[in-house]
Amino acid sequence: MSGPDLFAVPRRIRRGAALTLVFTSVLVTGAATGSWTDGADEKPEAPPARAGTVSAAHEQDVAKAAADAMAEGKSPTEAAERAVSRSGDRWGAVYSEGEYAEFAQALDGEYTGVGLWARRAKDGRIEVARVQRGGPAERAGIRAGDRLLTIDGQRVEDRPVTEVVALLRGGNSSRDKTVTEGDGGERGEGVGSATGTPVELGLSRGAHRWTETLRRAVLSTDSVTVEQLGDGTSGAVLIKVAAFTKGSGERVRSAVRAAPPGAGILLDLRGNSGGLVTEATTAASAFLDGGLVATYDVRGEQRALHARPGGDTERPVVALVDGGTMSAAELLTGALQDRGRAVVVGSRTFGKGSVQMPSRLPGGSVAELTVGHYRTPSGHSVDGQGITPDLEAGSGSEKQAETVLSGLGDAP
Repeated sequence: MSGPDLFAVPRRIRRGAALTLVFTSVLVTGAATGSWTDGADEKPEAPPARAGTVSAAHEQDVAKAAADAMAEGKSPTEAAERAVSRSGDRWGAVYSEGEYAEFAQALDGEYTGVGLWARRAKDGRIEVARVQRGGPAERAGIRAGDRLLTIDGQRVEDRPVTEVVALLRGGNSSRDKTVTEGDGGERGEGVGSATGTPVELGLSRGAHRWTETLRRAVLSTDSVTVEQLGDGTSGAVLIKVAAFTKGSGERVRSAVRAAPPGAGILLDLRGNSGGLVTEATTAASAFLDGGLVATYDVRGEQRALHARPGGDTERPVVALVDGGTMSAAELLTGALQDRGRAVVVGSRTFGKGSVQMPSRLPGGSVAELTVGHYRTPSGHSVDGQGITPDLEAGSGSEKQAETVLSGLGDAP
């Protein structure tokens, strides 16, 4: 895995597990230009900083706070967190060594668990929302609609769904990282260190009750899903990107290439809280024939991201967004909108357009501090503003997007 995700989501959202794949948003190493890799260790004199941009001196303060705390036998991670909170860095965060490793695995498109999603049913009980193909749960015959009664002998009926998920993955419920699937309150398992450990589930299906012992495994997430709309020959293709994890950009490119001739693309970025900028740039390359995707600054130094040549520039495209469209997903949206490659439908996006870079602290924790901001090809600053759709749409936005796409397809 390479390079930091420079446009990560705020830690409070990652930990709250209210949006999509946690990850969605953390640090990894390298990026499209290859120039970001070295940035993680840079300590230059700070140029005049924009509001919200951390100075080199403050980076040193955070590292010193961690070192002093460790020398005093205190938690270096907590000390660094306090230093970041005092800095006014809106998106700054500190992660323990274990959290950093978990985020890295998540951005690789993997999670640890038994391959099921849980939700609270209308009667208040916990049920299986869906089961991942090929995972331990499916191999054991568990299916959507089954009731989950106990986990390792502990009743789960009165527990929050996030705690149920933490038990499934063998993690600490207070620091649970989960996947949210859609709007139905489902929760998927997060990334943990319990690979290979057993977990006993008490289940029911109708009047039948039984127990099943499964072994947790590292499973792949499905961050990109493709659905054929219409009659299957000339109808539109819906490409849903839940998060920009490793390989997602190429999967978008493959889906566009495989679409029927003349079919439009509905690119659904709702609830996509970001991920790897390299993957968002690769996804942009599916629709652009080279050219600018975004510009960004790192401690005052201006840089740029460019699409690969050879993308499909003829097929009509509608991008569907909402307030949960963040970070790298906003970068992609802005590129397609500014370059006239897509009509954007939905509601204003979140507004996360700052650049973070990680640095290792004494004790092994990692500080992620804001070092710059990015702009769309036309120079629009996303941070704190978001992207305004070409067509505002609330409930029923997907149908409206399909209507717009149909009209684009009919245009001469």
